[in-house]
Amino acid sequence: MSAVWIKPVTMMPADNAATDLLVANCLAAAADGDVSAYFDLGVAFSTGSDGAPVDLVEAHKWFNLAAVGGYESAAQCRADIADEMTAREIAEAQRRAREWLVAGRRAAA
Repeated sequence: MSAVWIKPVTMMPADNAATDLLVANCLAAAADGDVSAYFDLGVAFSTGSDGAPVDLVEAHKWFNLAAVGGYESAAQCRADIADEMTAREIAEAQRRAREWLVAGRRAAA
């Protein structure tokens, strides 16, 4: 068996304005209950894609909301990142998800 060398990829930082716009658009869609936006935010915060900061607590929150909303692969993504988190971080993510849901109910009332 021969060794395989993988060339490291250098990521260029995204334009902060573009990142802010992407996150703002996803947050607006999420506020309207768009489950795909929940998932997209989970991906962005778990991978740092589109220049978003890597924040596993936020990623877990969004994957959790997407899973509750019926997005099929969100539960597996949530479980995958939970393996890299402490119990305290997971509890914080769950608290934030509950806050999001409560705030949404208040806005709808």
